[in-house]
Amino acid sequence: MLTLRSSPPSPFGRKVKIAAAVLGLTDRIDVIATDTTAEDDPIRALNPLGKIPALELGDGTTLYDSRVIVEYLDWLAGGGKLLPLDPAARFTVLTAQALADGLMDAALLQIYEVRSRPETERSPSWIANQAAKVARALKHLEDAPPPIVPDAGSIATACALGYLDLRFEGRWRTEHPNLVAWLDAFSAATPAFEKTRAH
Repeated sequence: MLTLRSSPPSPFGRKVKIAAAVLGLTDRIDVIATDTTAEDDPIRALNPLGKIPALELGDGTTLYDSRVIVEYLDWLAGGGKLLPLDPAARFTVLTAQALADGLMDAALLQIYEVRSRPETERSPSWIANQAAKVARALKHLEDAPPPIVPDAGSIATACALGYLDLRFEGRWRTEHPNLVAWLDAFSAATPAFEKTRAH
């Protein structure tokens, strides 16, 4: 049995859960709610960075971060399912995943800035810089959405958009109709997207 340390709102944890569902591995993974701010949470011993998600294997090994875990799950399921074996296709998917992961990072950093600092200590320029990264990523994705078929890139993209819905009230939707249509189609094709939604 594998153990996934994560938290329901985490878009990176959601990416792993969707990947596991697409690969038919959900029943082999026990998900443990994790509090990265708690000093006594086991996550700090499992991942020196204290970050989620982290996947504990049966032999005591722990894998992190989500990119590594998704690649491991793909290998466990036989390979070539979420990460193509053909080099050209593989690097296209990996690049799409990197863009979506970066979008998630920039969105999370905006939330952390507000949650972690008193209002008088927040940096408007820092928040604006992260928001600009999100805006550029959304523009790129609006012009060229990933495939509807779930792979590492499309799953990460859906999770990034889901996080914007969760934390930023879905404001991205107004100016990105192609991306809204893409997410609707992805959600319909990948039931795990809705099943892993945080409320």
